Amino acid sequence: MKFSRGLAALTLFVSLLSPLHAEFLYKDDVVKDKNFAKQVEMIGSELKAKTGVSLYLVMVRDLDENQSISDFEKQLCVDANGSTVIMTFVELKKQVDILARPASLYKDFDKAQVLSPNATFVGGVVMSIMYARSFDEAKELLSHTGGTIFPILAERAKGDDIVKKYATGMFNGYSDVAEQIAASRGVTLDNAAGTANQTFIDIIRLIFYGTLVYAVVMIIRRKLARRKEAKSGENISGK
Repeated sequence: MKFSRGLAALTLFVSLLSPLHAEFLYKDDVVKDKNFAKQVEMIGSELKAKTGVSLYLVMVRDLDENQSISDFEKQLCVDANGSTVIMTFVELKKQVDILARPASLYKDFDKAQVLSPNATFVGGVVMSIMYARSFDEAKELLSHTGGTIFPILAERAKGDDIVKKYATGMFNGYSDVAEQIAASRGVTLDNAAGTANQTFIDIIRLIFYGTLVYAVVMIIRRKLARRKEAKSGENISGK
């Protein structure tokens, strides 16, 4: 018997609406690595045991047409029981979002900080200088730093390193949220990434932004030199 598209769609729809199960790496169509899954499961299981909060990581290639990442998360959360946080990564759209239910859970972690494109204050300054079109935009960029996902996803990578980059970024963000929730409940996680991983990321980002600033300075110097040469040429031709 042929497996019709209609039946396939119905099966997918039912699976999305079924209660979230015990595996905290709820869906992974991107990394597909046993060690990655094991590390996520260890943190998720410990967080659940110590705080009662279920933190799920969902990694998909893409969403259905016209479906937003927020709607996708809400669909997953329909039948979730108890305190639930869902972190979602959509590979082709390079989107990341975090949904908490009940909404009061947002006070247990800083969503804006986790999803900030700036890992450090220095990065925020550079970004504000390069991209802010107003004082308010610059202030907004500087108000949220310490990002633990997007600074890693923004790094250049080729081949298999692309998937490793996704795994590193999402694991780092997952661990960050877990540690923040645990801290808000007065407990410590033994399996979380801790500060060592964040320090390494900060160093990488500082090198990246340092290189970026150097490149910008060199471009400005070249433009000034060309203008100077052009003016010199005009002066000589005018004599």
